[in-house]
Amino acid sequence: MIPTTTHRGVVYARNGVAASSQPLAVSAALEILQAGGSAIDAGIAASAVLAVNEPGASHLGGDAFLIVHEAKTRTNTALNGSGEAPHRAAADQFPNGIDIHGYRAATVPGLVSTWFAAHEKYGKLPIPQLLARAISYAENGVAINARFARAVVAHKAAFPATKVFETMGISDSLSGGDVVIQKDLAWSLKQIAADGWAAFYEGEIAEKITAGTDGWFSAEDLKNHRTRILDPLSIKYRDLVIHGQPPPSQGMIFLEGLKLAEGFDLAKLTTAQLTHILVEAKKIGYADRYDILADPEVVDVAVDSIFANSHISKRRAEIDLTKANNNLTKPLPEGSDTTYFLVADADGNAVSWIQSVFHSFGSSFAVPGTGIVLNNRLTGFSLDPTSVNFIAPGKRPAHTLNAWIATNPDGSLKYVGGTPGGNIQVQSNLQLVVNLVDLGMNVQQACEAPRWQHLTTPGNPNIEEDYFGVLEIENRFDEQTLTELQALGHTVKALPAYGHGSAVQLLEVLPNGSYAVGSDPRVDGQAAGY
Repeated sequence: MIPTTTHRGVVYARNGVAASSQPLAVSAALEILQAGGSAIDAGIAASAVLAVNEPGASHLGGDAFLIVHEAKTRTNTALNGSGEAPHRAAADQFPNGIDIHGYRAATVPGLVSTWFAAHEKYGKLPIPQLLARAISYAENGVAINARFARAVVAHKAAFPATKVFETMGISDSLSGGDVVIQKDLAWSLKQIAADGWAAFYEGEIAEKITAGTDGWFSAEDLKNHRTRILDPLSIKYRDLVIHGQPPPSQGMIFLEGLKLAEGFDLAKLTTAQLTHILVEAKKIGYADRYDILADPEVVDVAVDSIFANSHISKRRAEIDLTKANNNLTKPLPEGSDTTYFLVADADGNAVSWIQSVFHSFGSSFAVPGTGIVLNNRLTGFSLDPTSVNFIAPGKRPAHTLNAWIATNPDGSLKYVGGTPGGNIQVQSNLQLVVNLVDLGMNVQQACEAPRWQHLTTPGNPNIEEDYFGVLEIENRFDEQTLTELQALGHTVKALPAYGHGSAVQLLEVLPNGSYAVGSDPRVDGQAAGY
């Protein structure tokens, strides 16, 4: 059995809740909810605070993906805030591979656009009020937590030539509790509060982005960007409907994994058998992703064919219960620095929100005079001209960001969940839903339950595990489970007890309408409500 001992209790509330890996983001969200704001209003406030207080994971120069549940109409909407490759981003610009760092690694930032697209549709309070807390933290200073300090110190140690912290106006030698002031970022947030969407994509910030990147971004690249508002991908799993991110997000892997898993009576399996099936389903999902996932506005992404019963039946039959299939694994770029949070309001509306700069501090480049750290999401493209995900100007790369919502058969809200973690996200979300639905865990138990992550690591081709992948699994799983997984052919590597690379936040709506919320102790965030 998977251990279900918890360090934190479930948080229960009636009027509104928020959960995040950053406590000050939760406080900002609750402040807006108590002022009469909607779930989206509170989400914008939390999002902006995270850019100030967790800049290594997400920033104004990054992207955001949302799933929104509207209680009155029982509808669910996906907002895709991913940016396009700029006009100069062609394959011939990268003869030695796409740069990991520097502004040439960045796509057009989509986060700020997503604030305004979501606010136009669901907002109640004015944008200046929503950004006030973030502006105050940037302008007057914030006492940073240890994760902020560790991220800065680790990034500087790994990349000593970086100038990102100098350009941001912060020290590269920090400790928890230090006060950090970001005057340039405060200026940018004030511009956005005063002049809205245009401040970032057409105004002074846009001009600084264009000038600061030597024209890598043109004025047209920025002003032509828009957040896409879409129907989510939706599948039935057991008695629920799970709503996930449509392409170019790889949320399809999460949903395909659930469809594959639904053919097994998971609750009756041993922990090793259950883990084996989910790992094999993950491998299949990634194999299918390689074949079809790209920008759906440029190529036809045939998700319906992947979700078709005939395809699922064929793929499910490929899961050998007696051994691991090590021929499906291919290396993937592993971005890991992302932040996820959720908010629900007194009217029953909720948002599942994830935002990112991809790698730690993204491109390791801050636009001079703005305090804005750019993403390095361009590295999500392929340089293989036969790939559907081949780089091209104006095209969006295949994207790791995904978030999800689950509804009851009548369309009412049941669960909201997600996690950061790059390619770990879809694997973690698969385990979360199984823990909740099949194993009957409450939200806090599901947050804290031990997890696995199957990684593919580009490296020495002569080392077998680099090709086949490594199944990293927290050592709170019993020794017998690890031994059985090895016997099935998995290359098993034990992680520390809470060493998995995720930071889960979960919400359940109880039958009486109360919210139950959980938060992952692997990070220093929290769940709270009122």
